[in-house]
Amino acid sequence: MRFVLNIGLVITIAAGISSCSVDPAIKPVLPADNIEQVVPAGWPQPVYKFENNPLSVEKFKLGRELFYEEKLSADNTISCGSCHQNFVAFAHSEHALSHGINGSFGIRNSPGLFNLNWNTSFMWDGGVNHIEVQPLAPITNPVEMNEDMNNVLAKLNADGKYKLLFKNAYGDEEVTTERMFKSLAQFMGMMYSYNSKYDLYKRGEQGGNMDAQEMAGYQLYQQKCASCHTEPLFTDYAFRNNGIAVNINLQDSGRAHVTADPNDRYKFKTPTLRNIMLTAPYMHDGRFNTIDQVLNHYASGVVQGPTLDPQLQSGIQLSAQERTELKAFLNTLTDYAFVYDTRFKDPN
Repeated sequence: MRFVLNIGLVITIAAGISSCSVDPAIKPVLPADNIEQVVPAGWPQPVYKFENNPLSVEKFKLGRELFYEEKLSADNTISCGSCHQNFVAFAHSEHALSHGINGSFGIRNSPGLFNLNWNTSFMWDGGVNHIEVQPLAPITNPVEMNEDMNNVLAKLNADGKYKLLFKNAYGDEEVTTERMFKSLAQFMGMMYSYNSKYDLYKRGEQGGNMDAQEMAGYQLYQQKCASCHTEPLFTDYAFRNNGIAVNINLQDSGRAHVTADPNDRYKFKTPTLRNIMLTAPYMHDGRFNTIDQVLNHYASGVVQGPTLDPQLQSGIQLSAQERTELKAFLNTLTDYAFVYDTRFKDPN
């Protein structure tokens, strides 16, 4: 089913200037058209299909407002969009760890957000298993938004803007956590990234002509990276210990934090390589600022341990030329159509 809203982008025009008054600024109205489920050709079926959350423009718009709403935090200073910035594929630019209220820091890096409907779990340790529940974790986390849902509901209920948004989306003004999370799931679920140069190449479309260096990098990726970062989503959603030395200040046990299984110690979810050149810093704790530092780790920095992924026992060796070729290919995974999609910008 396709939902289309014909809204033009409203542009503020100065019609005239008076010596005794100034017209109030008119905020642009962001478009919310083309709200539809997408399954690109050759992709597997998504895990989340909106079966119990029918898509609509109004629910999407409500979800967008909530994503950028600072009232979701205890001191009204932090929103989801604070740590997930659209211009870097909804990662956190130049921040190793997530930032919360009162200048507090989390223990993990904020990953990019896109193609979430295919996720079998969420968070670096897979501690959340459903997209509609995921926002509860940062909202209630004491070092992130540190808020109680009852307080969130009270603040939204007291805001006339949200009464109207909930009425438009659901037929009445009632603000509930279920409606909140379903609307956020629609906004986040629409964050599709499937129009990179690589995607155009795979579909044989204009703009997808890869040069020799990019093709050589593609072949290197297939030989040395694809077993974990599997096409077309460029992740297998598995939990792996990639040989990162334990940060003694964070003492993060990874997947074992959820399962309490020693065999899961220091395993984290395989991140996608899509938009990787935008989403630095890298790794679960943001310790690497550049792709070259990541490649250095796999070449000579892998720490042996009982839960180390067997495929990394000898690391991943690349010559200087191969590094250049691989990075050229990784650049083709940047989806500028997604990054610049105005539907996902802060409406305020």
